[in-house]
Amino acid sequence: MRVPFTLQQLEAFHQVAAHGSFRAAAKVMKISQPALSRTIQGLEDTVGARVFDRDTRRVSLTPVGEQLLPIAGRVLREFHTAYSDLAQFMDGTRGQVRIGALPSVGVALLPPILAQWRRERAATEVHLSEAIAEPLWQQVEEGQVDFAISVRPPEGTHLRFQHLFDDPFVMVCHRNDPLATREQVSWRVFTDRPYLAAANQGSIGPILQDVFRGQQLAPKPLLEYPSIAVGGALAAQGMGILALTRLALHLVASADLVAVPLVEPHVARPIGLLTRIGRTLPPVADDFMQRIVAESKTWP
Repeated sequence: MRVPFTLQQLEAFHQVAAHGSFRAAAKVMKISQPALSRTIQGLEDTVGARVFDRDTRRVSLTPVGEQLLPIAGRVLREFHTAYSDLAQFMDGTRGQVRIGALPSVGVALLPPILAQWRRERAATEVHLSEAIAEPLWQQVEEGQVDFAISVRPPEGTHLRFQHLFDDPFVMVCHRNDPLATREQVSWRVFTDRPYLAAANQGSIGPILQDVFRGQQLAPKPLLEYPSIAVGGALAAQGMGILALTRLALHLVASADLVAVPLVEPHVARPIGLLTRIGRTLPPVADDFMQRIVAESKTWP
C-alpha cells in the first residue's frame, strides 16, 4: 500500500506523541494549535485510522499510532541526517575534491595547502593525481579531476585557464662549472656547452624549442632526458647543462647543482588553474580552488 506521508505530518505526529499535548507540540513547532490539528487530521486521513485518542485531559496513542511512532522517528532521523549531509556538502565541509597537478606543482606548492586543509576539513576527501601537461588537460576535459594546476592549454579546447603566476626559467649546472658563479646567463650558453634537452611531451620541452627558434639558436643536445629528475641527476654528474623552471628545481634538489637566471630574453611558463568550460564544480572543489588562488599570491 502506498502511504504518501509528508515530513510535516510525521513531525507533527512525533511532537504530539513526545509532549502528550497538542498545545505543547504547537508551541514547539511555532504554529497555531488549529493548524497542528489540521496536519494531524491529514495524517489520519492518509492512514485511514486515528493515531491519537483525545479527551479533555490527555492525548494518547492508538494502536495504529503506536505502530507508526517508531516508523516516524526513523524517517525523521534519516531525513535530518541526510539534510545535514547535504548542508555540509553545500558549505564545503563534506564531499570530495579531485586535483590534478604538474609534478613540480605537486612537490613544491600543494603539500602545505593539503596539510592545512586536512586539519581544517577532516571530513572531506582529497584525491591528488600528477601528470605532465597534455594528460592533465585530458583529465580535466574528461572529468577525471575537478580541476588541475598546469600550463596554459592550446586554443580550441573546452578548458578555462585562470592564470596564477609565472614560473621563470633558469640554467642548471654542476656547482664546479664556471657558469655557476655567474649572476645571469644568456640562452646562447646552450650552443656552447654540452646541452641536456627536455623531452617534448612535458611542459618544458616545447617552450624551450620556441625560445631557441625565436632566438635563432640551434643547440645540439648531448642527449634527451626522459624526466626532470633524470636530467638533474645527469647535470649533477657534470655531464652538461639544462634549462628548467624554478618550480622544477624541487624535482632535482641536489647540493651539486646551481641555478642561474636566464636572460636575453627572460622566459617563464605560465601556471594556472584549469577547469572544464560549462561544468559546475562541487562546493568543496570550488573552496579548494579559492584557497589555491589566495596562496598563489605568495608563489613562487
